[in-house]
Amino acid sequence: MRIEQIDLAIVRLPLIRPFQTSSSRKAHLDHILVRIVADGVEGWGECASPSDPFYCPETTETCWHILHDFLAPMTLGKPWATIEELTALYKKVKGNGFARAGLEMACWDALARSQGMPLHRLLGGTRGEVLSGVSLGIESNIGAVFENIDQYLAEGYRRIKLKIAPGWDVDVVRQVRERHPDVALQVDANSAYTLDDLDLLKRLDEFDLLLIEQPLAHDDIIDHVKLQAALKTPVCLDESIHSAEDARKAIELGACRVINIKVSRVGGPLEARRIHDVCRERDVPVWCGGMHEFGIGRAANVAVASLPGFSLPGDVSGSDKYYREDVVEPAILATNGSIAVFNGPGLGVEPVPDRIRKNTLRAATLRAGA
Repeated sequence: MRIEQIDLAIVRLPLIRPFQTSSSRKAHLDHILVRIVADGVEGWGECASPSDPFYCPETTETCWHILHDFLAPMTLGKPWATIEELTALYKKVKGNGFARAGLEMACWDALARSQGMPLHRLLGGTRGEVLSGVSLGIESNIGAVFENIDQYLAEGYRRIKLKIAPGWDVDVVRQVRERHPDVALQVDANSAYTLDDLDLLKRLDEFDLLLIEQPLAHDDIIDHVKLQAALKTPVCLDESIHSAEDARKAIELGACRVINIKVSRVGGPLEARRIHDVCRERDVPVWCGGMHEFGIGRAANVAVASLPGFSLPGDVSGSDKYYREDVVEPAILATNGSIAVFNGPGLGVEPVPDRIRKNTLRAATLRAGA
C-alpha cells in the first residue's frame, strides 16, 4: 500500500463532567484525528495525547508537530505491505508514542478495510466482547463518589477504579469499600507518591484491591520493585511501560504483577500486541487502559482488548459516559458491563464528517509529492 494523503484535525469535545486526577483537571479534550487514503482506501486513527505535559511528556501540540513535520513526510508515497514495514519507515523517530499511534491506527484501519476484515481479527483477537470498568476522578466530596459508583454499578460495569492522590486516598478507599464490600475495586495514583509514602500505601492492603496502578514516578521501575515486595496488593504499571522490552524488564525485576496496556501510550496496536504477548508468555494479566478516547481510538482499544490475554476489565467504557455526542456511528456502548467487538471492516465504526467539522480547531492536509 502507499499513503496518498494524510488529513490531520485537532477536534475538541466537552466532557459530560470534569475529570480530575492527581495531576490535572479537564473539562474538555483536544485529540488529533488522523485520516489517511492509501491505494484509494480510507483509514482513521486518533492521537489521544493530553493537552498538557502532566501525564506524559507529549501534548497535543507536540503530537501535531511530529505528525505534520516528520511522520507524514516519512510515510507519504512510500510502499508498505504490513504494519511492521510501515513502522520501519519512521523507526528513527524516538518516543512520541501518542503521535505514532495516531498514524499507525489509521493504517491498521485502512489495511483491514482493504482486506474486508475487522481489525480485531487482523490483530488475532479471540473475544466477542470485552469486559468494561469505569475510572472515576477525584471529587470534592465522598458523596459525589458514591453517586457515581451507584450509577455505574447499576449500569452493569464490572469494576470501579478510583483516582487517588495525597489527602484523597486511604480514607476514601475505606469508605468506598465499606459501602461496597464485594465490588471489584482498584486505585490509580498517576505517580503521585514516593517510597517515603510506603507506610501509607501499605494501608491499602486491607481493602482487597485488584491492584494499585502506577503509585510511583512515571519513569520508574526500580523503586516499584521495592514497593511491590512490601505490598500484598499487586502493583500495576502504566506510565512506566512504553514497549514490550519495558514490560519484560519490569516483570523480570518484580516491579509489578499486572500491566495496563494503553494503545495510545505505547505507539499503536502493534506494540500493544507485543506487550500483550510478553505478558501472556509470563502469566502476567493485562487490561486495556484508556485516555478518554473519542470513538475512533475507543474502537481500536476494543479491537486490541479482544486479544486473549486481556483477562481483567479495562477502562474501555461506553462513550456515553464521557461525551453527549461522539464523532462516530454506531455509538460505542457498554451493555451489562461489556462492549461487543465490532465485526464490520476495519475499526467497525464510521466517522461522522459533520460532527468532526463542527468541533475542529485546526486542520491540515498533506499529499504525496506535494
